[in-house]
Amino acid sequence: MRVNALRGLKTLIGFGPRISQSVEARPDGLLLHEDLLFSLVPPHAGMRQYWRDFESLERWARSAPHQQWWQNFIRDSGGTGFWHEAYFMRGGMEAVYDDMVEATGFLKFAPVRPARGAMFSSRERAGRPGHATVASRVAEHGL
Repeated sequence: MRVNALRGLKTLIGFGPRISQSVEARPDGLLLHEDLLFSLVPPHAGMRQYWRDFESLERWARSAPHQQWWQNFIRDSGGTGFWHEAYFMRGGMEAVYDDMVEATGFLKFAPVRPARGAMFSSRERAGRPGHATVASRVAEHGL
């Protein structure tokens, strides 16, 4: 999460304890969580997580509290920019960026595609086979 405006400091600081609580709950499949600091000016912090498999990550991302965080964030980013990148052991990667004012990660070299239609879900962006283990609670048409 990168602070883009002064009110973004409150958003960034507010997420810290919530992320910590989520990790302390030991979601099924989360193998490792690491906090990262990309820069102090502008404030840009994040995390790296390792998951047992895509299905565990997807199940967690589509359940509380994550699904509520995501619903709220895509309606109002709170003065921050957010990015997420996923890499898979057996090949493939996917990413999403919201309100990032500077190119970060894949944005520095890969073409940008809107996260709409077939690109709306992580599973679809990554080209993962099968169907979601849990239905999405964030509807594309509601955004």
